[in-house]
Amino acid sequence: MVRRGINVPRKARSVDLTQVSEWDDGNFRRKDDYLAAEEPLEIRIGAEPLSVTMRTPGHDRELAAGFLFTEGLIQRRDQIVTLEIAEPRDGSNRGNVIEAQLTSEAAPDFAKLKRHFFAASSCGICGKASIDSIRSRLLAAPNPDFRFDAELLITLPDALRESQDVFQRTGGLHAAALFDPYGKLLVLREDIGRHNAVDKVIGWALLEGRVPLSDSVLLVSGRGGFEIVQKAIVAGVPVVASVSAPSSLAVQLARELHLTLIGFLRGRRFVIYAGEQRMAGKTQKV
Repeated sequence: MVRRGINVPRKARSVDLTQVSEWDDGNFRRKDDYLAAEEPLEIRIGAEPLSVTMRTPGHDRELAAGFLFTEGLIQRRDQIVTLEIAEPRDGSNRGNVIEAQLTSEAAPDFAKLKRHFFAASSCGICGKASIDSIRSRLLAAPNPDFRFDAELLITLPDALRESQDVFQRTGGLHAAALFDPYGKLLVLREDIGRHNAVDKVIGWALLEGRVPLSDSVLLVSGRGGFEIVQKAIVAGVPVVASVSAPSSLAVQLARELHLTLIGFLRGRRFVIYAGEQRMAGKTQKV
């Protein structure tokens, strides 16, 4: 069933094939190799450009919806009237422009916008202005009653890796995944930018009417940065885990807004940087 105002997505090319030379113990050989695709995506509101992000094509409407939501331009799914691939004006870049039509209450005043957004695939939207704007939005703390078992948590990275189809072929993508309270994988998205993968996941949840994600765990590959924490808080996610380290700003924001933030989730070990009360199961202080 297609939701009103949302087009059926085109088949995106998330992988490119190229010829490379491989050096292996003194021997050269030519071979085919897969690369993760990277292309710009422009997000418009009406005809006005809002953001350009470098992303891996695929699930672009989810990416746009997640971006609009986590950056505070919309607060609810019903504020998106349409979300469509825009026809190129010059015959190029078809599929690389998403145009959103918003309700009048959500439509931004571009004359008053301090800046347009530019997001690089490596770090997303960064800087003091972004941090101040997040804190000024009076975000609510995530579900304080949610609990998640530690023995279940350590099984999630394997589930993440097993579902990373494009990563298995290219080795060059980040992933974000949502799990329910019983450890069931709800959705996984891959992208060359970890913040884009998170926006795709949250955009999926928004378009499916699942926000707030008050009984979910968000797991990300790589590190848990500030932007990932703020996007999770906007979506109401109570637990964020990553296989690598969080940043200092991510820890600070998680502690301020009482989100459970976990890093170095590897094997049978992880580190809780904030919100340890949500981790159920036996604990022993040493």
